[in-house]
Amino acid sequence: MTHEYTAPGKLGDPAVQAAEIAEPGAVTIVVPTYNESANIRQLLHQITESVPSRLPCEVVFVDDSTDDTPEVIHEAAKDCPFPVTVLHREEPVGGLGGAVVEGMKAAGSDWIVVMDGDCQHPPSLVPELVATGERANAGLVVASRYIKGGSRAGLAGNYRVAVSRGATWLTKSLFPRKLRGISDPMSGFFAIRRSDITAQALKPLGYKILLELAVRSRPRQVTEVPFVFQDRFAGESKSSAQEGFRFLRHLIGLRTASPVARMVGFGLIGASGFLPNLVGLWALMAVGMHYVPAEILANQLGVAWNFVLIEHLLFRDRRGHRRWWDRVGRFALLANADLVLRIPLIALFVDRFGMGVLSATALALVTTFVLRFVGTEALVYLPRRGRDSGTAARRAV
Repeated sequence: MTHEYTAPGKLGDPAVQAAEIAEPGAVTIVVPTYNESANIRQLLHQITESVPSRLPCEVVFVDDSTDDTPEVIHEAAKDCPFPVTVLHREEPVGGLGGAVVEGMKAAGSDWIVVMDGDCQHPPSLVPELVATGERANAGLVVASRYIKGGSRAGLAGNYRVAVSRGATWLTKSLFPRKLRGISDPMSGFFAIRRSDITAQALKPLGYKILLELAVRSRPRQVTEVPFVFQDRFAGESKSSAQEGFRFLRHLIGLRTASPVARMVGFGLIGASGFLPNLVGLWALMAVGMHYVPAEILANQLGVAWNFVLIEHLLFRDRRGHRRWWDRVGRFALLANADLVLRIPLIALFVDRFGMGVLSATALALVTTFVLRFVGTEALVYLPRRGRDSGTAARRAV
């Protein structure tokens, strides 16, 4: 559930806002927050000092906090000459990226600028981001730390610098075409035209919403402006190992969005399943079990291994279409049917088509792999016909 508060200010009364049409070139500043109460007054002061005199604006905070951040925003906004809205989410679906998408949906201006709530992104650059987009007729303007005039000075310590650089290199290597012309895909500071956003196509996970936008819904024209990454005003960074893992999951999800890429990922995960299979077989035979039942039981370890990885890496956004026990049962049935089908296929290729045993085995492996992949997509993860997808999504585990 989301609670909305609109603080009074210039054009800040809800009734006035509802009747007011955003001026051409006006901007909605979307700020996702999580326990940033110590930074709110400073951020709104910086926005007040640098934005309204050059550009009509409104600010939308999308808040996932467990502290008093919403109350602090509401009090601080009373001194602002622009509308300030707080959308407080009780369930932070999609993390920071999900918060940004919610803010974009609530925006009422031609341009949307996304920035952090810790004062590391200078609000004084907001008018320039919009002006650059207008001049270049661009749909997306990225504030970059990695072009001439930019700096990552606000990154605390060599470790964070190395992580940022490594993440940037990895993403640009994985998406060379989609990220062409974007030197800083890890930036959380950018402007985008509201008309260039396809919110339904976005599936945010974690805090790298620019990467999500650029890969799934990239505007045709993109440009950049340099910016100096500032020191955090107060509080501590929310970066953590857990966010790092979410980022890697997000990368894999984006990279495997196409059927061909998913098939490759499916094959790699399947190959990795041989390890728990062999370990299980060795352990069961070591305690005296006959190799036939040991092979059957050990195969289930590989099936479980593959299911967990496929669930979290390939089909994360489709898990809501069926209950977890339904997905497990269908996946296990398909995986074990592979063994039953392979031997008759080999016999068919050898006896009917005169193939050698090795080539027949290789062809049978490829055939059953393709059938298993297609079957997994169609029978385990596609929506059930005639069922409302929104209802199914509420059952996601």
